[in-house]
Amino acid sequence: MEAINVLSKFLRMRPNVFSYMGTKDKRAITVQEIAVLKVTAERLSHLNKCLNNFKLGNFCYKKHPLKLGELQGNHCGHQEHHRDRGADLILKTRPGAEKGYLVKCREEWAQSQDPEAALKKLSVKHCVEGQLLRGLSMYVKKNIITAFAMIPRNNRLMYIHSYQSFMWNTMVSRRIEAFGVKAVEGDLVLREGTAFVLSAAEAETHSIQDVMMPLPGFEVIYPTHHVGKGYREMLSADNLDIDNMRHRVRDYSLAGAYRRILIKPSDVSWEVINYEDPRVSLVHTDVEKLEDQPPPVFNKEGKYRALRMEFSLPPSTYATMAIREVLKMDTSIKNQTQLNTTWLN
Repeated sequence: MEAINVLSKFLRMRPNVFSYMGTKDKRAITVQEIAVLKVTAERLSHLNKCLNNFKLGNFCYKKHPLKLGELQGNHCGHQEHHRDRGADLILKTRPGAEKGYLVKCREEWAQSQDPEAALKKLSVKHCVEGQLLRGLSMYVKKNIITAFAMIPRNNRLMYIHSYQSFMWNTMVSRRIEAFGVKAVEGDLVLREGTAFVLSAAEAETHSIQDVMMPLPGFEVIYPTHHVGKGYREMLSADNLDIDNMRHRVRDYSLAGAYRRILIKPSDVSWEVINYEDPRVSLVHTDVEKLEDQPPPVFNKEGKYRALRMEFSLPPSTYATMAIREVLKMDTSIKNQTQLNTTWLN
């Protein structure tokens, strides 16, 4: 998202002219396709002279934009509601490391709830917080939907999808706690793209890797065991009706989808390497390969050891969670920031 905002600033265009298939981990070295309307490859290529921390390349022309969720998967290499309440959740103070101007902005919002005063604390106003505050300043809280429309569409969709994912994570945790890692009566599986509820006999012929859990919405069905009923309870607690997930603003209508509880990665490889300098990358990135830079050379007698992994994942599965399963460690932003600080000091 930050890269899109930077590009829109240089091109003097709105962020919503860009399209992409998903967002990448901000702390990783990643490669992905993006599309932009009515901009030449030459113009984009020239931007590389003034871009920091990311590069553009491999240009081509297509007739259609990209859509969220279209990607076929990811190959990963690693080194180790209430509507007005929605605005508060975006603008509230957060633990962990964050840019100074955002800290001051959030503190002002917590104290005054004054969008104009909080906006004045922002030196970078094209961020999501700045866009929301500008909308609140113009339309006040009485027209919160219009205020939210100041945020680019893909950013707004991220908040909706995050809520669905939060519910999915909660329900999956309850389901594993209740039934373990086996298929049971009342679970859902997909057959030729359609969800079905398993009977007791059918559950005996399926594994946990077949079991799906729904992201809430108007196009999905829910497990029929007691864990499935938790969806209704959780949505009701947020003043949402499980039987009426459509909204007069199309972007806020939740269609829903299905995700597997457990995914087995493919193309898995790993090695333990020794190295000397913790500031040197241990991965030969795609940019380095394109620029014919040599791969990193490791000192077999190095005082540090690292686990380097590669694997492929399908859509809607996340490398961060795969790493957490392997390393059994906290993957929160606060903890990862503390690890970085400790390591580099």
